Amino acid sequence: MTPGTADVRIPLDPFVTDLDGESAKLRAAGPLAAVELPGGVPVWAVTRHAEAKALLTDPRLVKDINRWGAWQRGEIPADWPLIGLVNPGRSMLTVDGADHRRLRTLVAQALTPRRVEEMRGRITELTGRLLDALPADGGVVDLKAAFAYPLPMYVVADLMGIDESRLPRLKVLFEKFFSTQTPPDEVVATLTELAGIMAETVAAKRAAPGDDLTSALLSASEDGDRLTDEEVVSTLQLMVAAGHETTISLIVNAVVNLSTHPEQRALVLSGEVPWPAVIEETLRWSTPTSHVLIRFATEDVPVGDKVLPAGDALIVSYGAIGRDELAHGPTAGDFDITRETRTRHISFGHGPHVCPGAALSRLEAGVALPALYARFPDLDLAVPASALRNKPVVTQNDLFELPVRLTP
Repeated sequence: MTPGTADVRIPLDPFVTDLDGESAKLRAAGPLAAVELPGGVPVWAVTRHAEAKALLTDPRLVKDINRWGAWQRGEIPADWPLIGLVNPGRSMLTVDGADHRRLRTLVAQALTPRRVEEMRGRITELTGRLLDALPADGGVVDLKAAFAYPLPMYVVADLMGIDESRLPRLKVLFEKFFSTQTPPDEVVATLTELAGIMAETVAAKRAAPGDDLTSALLSASEDGDRLTDEEVVSTLQLMVAAGHETTISLIVNAVVNLSTHPEQRALVLSGEVPWPAVIEETLRWSTPTSHVLIRFATEDVPVGDKVLPAGDALIVSYGAIGRDELAHGPTAGDFDITRETRTRHISFGHGPHVCPGAALSRLEAGVALPALYARFPDLDLAVPASALRNKPVVTQNDLFELPVRLTP
């Protein structure tokens, strides 16, 4: 059964004008919803917590784009705006089984818990510097542009060994990379330039290794096996893309959630509830990643009372999953940092492909948010929450800007 035959497809809004409403509609369609991605691409979406966990560990769902019937039939154009997210090159994101275990093992050798924890001092330093630069006169500032965006970008540049002079251009390129509105004639050029910057970084670190993750990836070895330069380039691009976008949205969404739920903000500022509870409930209730693209069925896979047909594509709709009442009870639609199930979410994924950078994202938010509110405890939105607008990015819960009023 192809989406659109027995099921009415739910089109994902390319401008993301009502993400909460769209997520509710997906959940109402059942655990497996027929949807349409921007560009008229039909896929399926898993919308419920239990079914998502099962599918994310099901070996019949693979990352190999060549198992996608629409791709094999030539129905997906090379300049489709989302092609870079679906076919980003060979990395642990795009392979399964033994190939995935090999790549994941080599990456894990480089991205160790110790390396992540060693970033704490640098994150604290960068946070302090960015806070010092914010106006403290009660004026309005775009907190995303001034704080939530630069912090993860500087951190990921430090971690990966990317020259900071590259960051302004990378900002432009990644906005095009994620956007549904990138003109077709710019899609391939964007992907080519991004890969070129990563390849130049890899070449520089091979010639002069440093104390950074790119150098560690180049030297990682398992029984004499090493990552190829192509694999390092794709892994670098993956980790830079995921490493900054998720954390930006996590910080931004946490600020919005606390501003629109002052009783919750009072609980954390009084010390009654710890900051990790804010982070986890934000990840659940307003997950930074709204939809993850894409897996492909190698055979028919039953999901609830429907079947995901062989050759069809599946996206994981974390925005819908996070508010699943079957997983979080009848108040799943409420933001509640005291919720007992707040850590039960799977917003960083589940199974073999769980996000390897989850610990770093939590660390950054865990440093940035307490420091921000210690400096500006009365921080509040400078516009009504209803005026905040999402960027045209169907994969990310990402605002254009976050105007706030800062009062020390």
